[in-house]
Amino acid sequence: MYEIENVLRDYAWGSTTAIAALLGRPESGRPEAELWIGAHPDSPSVARVPEDGTPTALDALISRDPEHFLGADSVARFGPRLPFLAKVLAAAQPLSLQVHPSLEQARAGFARENAEGLAADAPNRNYRDDNHKPEMIFALTPFEALCGFRPAARTREILQHVAAAFDAAEGEAPALVGALLEDLGAADESAGLRAAFERLITGGSSVAGDTALVVAALLSGAPLAPYETELATVISLNEKYPGDPGVLISLLLNRISLQPGEAVYLPAGNVHAYLHGLGVEVMASSDNVLRGGLTPKFIDVPELLRTIDFQPVAVPMLPAERTVMDQELFRPPFEEFQLQRIELAPDAGPVPLAQSGAAVVIVVAGDIYLDSPRGDLRLSRGGSAFLAAAEAPVNVHPVAGSRERALAFAVTTGLPHSADRG
Repeated sequence: MYEIENVLRDYAWGSTTAIAALLGRPESGRPEAELWIGAHPDSPSVARVPEDGTPTALDALISRDPEHFLGADSVARFGPRLPFLAKVLAAAQPLSLQVHPSLEQARAGFARENAEGLAADAPNRNYRDDNHKPEMIFALTPFEALCGFRPAARTREILQHVAAAFDAAEGEAPALVGALLEDLGAADESAGLRAAFERLITGGSSVAGDTALVVAALLSGAPLAPYETELATVISLNEKYPGDPGVLISLLLNRISLQPGEAVYLPAGNVHAYLHGLGVEVMASSDNVLRGGLTPKFIDVPELLRTIDFQPVAVPMLPAERTVMDQELFRPPFEEFQLQRIELAPDAGPVPLAQSGAAVVIVVAGDIYLDSPRGDLRLSRGGSAFLAAAEAPVNVHPVAGSRERALAFAVTTGLPHSADRG
């Protein structure tokens, strides 16, 4: 077992307080957006080798003996790299509207951009690696997000409400509102959603001007009910990104509010944006993002349109499975990862770690004790560890004499583990 130190990313949208408060450490004074826990080569965690305490990047450590660290099944399925990346994510402001490619799209796009000679850090690069990035988010606090296309008829109702607000004020609704209503009335629902999205993402200054008119009408006292949440989102997004196409694109998407303990998963092609909140995010180990608004960064519209799935979807909630001692396991329909939530009372018995291949663990409350046939490790709040596949089976214990409940999260692959095999 290796205690690890993780890399903190200070993106501008990050909270200055949430991650520090969760992990019980001093604030840095900068935005703290994402704590990366894993072996992604851009920001690998650093392990301390027990023999001499030498700090070693986790990807470099794994490369010394991939089958020992990852397990033969994982290497055969995903290659000699840790297939997942865990993060603690703290959004004080909205993230960009974005979508992630499929595995086939990622491989083709990465190869194409390499052949074109694009630098790895080029601002106009879409594909930073050759992997897909399905993901999930588990809410630690109330968590607000946009996630996937809502039924077109639902968005038409909201836009008709907006148009009525202009009528009540004896004004004329912008032409954009009528055009979107026409798009969304198409017999082929996905084609209508695509037309509306494309109209907004390519509309330039015309869309910016009409968005300003819509927001001005909403701020003038027009009734928001019964669409308070959706229209308040339009207003708040426009405050941060005035005239951005993502402001009205938000009306095409499911607007969700997760309560602490709830989770959603996001497959390839799902357009989404995290708006506010603290959570544990888990994904396939990739940094491939195609942006679609709410950002000053590069947007490749043709590639974006090729990547998006325009089918309306229900919110992809991810229910917990109950495991030994009533612990929770979140298993999205992806092979790369699953998330285990482990809560221990001071007098609780040991909880088996649901491990298949390598695992990472982070403690967010109290103290725990990890025990395996090869060794043991104590972790306190804010501490984290990398567990080699060869360490299994691992049990998680409360620390003797502790008076505080402990809470930890563990991530491993979604491949069958020992409990599944019986």
